[in-house]
Amino acid sequence: MRPRFQADADFNKIIVGLRRREPSVDFLTAQEGDVIGLADPDVLRVASEATRILVSHDRKTMPRHFAKFIEGRSSPGLLIVSQDLEIGAAIDDLILVWQQWTPASG
Repeated sequence: MRPRFQADADFNKIIVGLRRREPSVDFLTAQEGDVIGLADPDVLRVASEATRILVSHDRKTMPRHFAKFIEGRSSPGLLIVSQDLEIGAAIDDLILVWQQWTPASG
């Protein structure tokens, strides 16, 4: 089964480019996933409840919130994409993750 993604804020250009290159990737924008304006723990909850990997630029606080979140809940995961990464490279990397994804076995 291919992974499904939920974007945190500021991923629109990446998602547009990714959808052009690989239209079958299931990747919701922050607006489509209704996470705009939510606090990090709530964004993680929404992504988890929808069985989506959260993709974020927030390397300052999101990893800490994710570590706390998975203490009591399950989550498909968190990917941090550097804001310094060129859009094309970010798209390439996300497609590679999507293509090579193997769900963890219980």
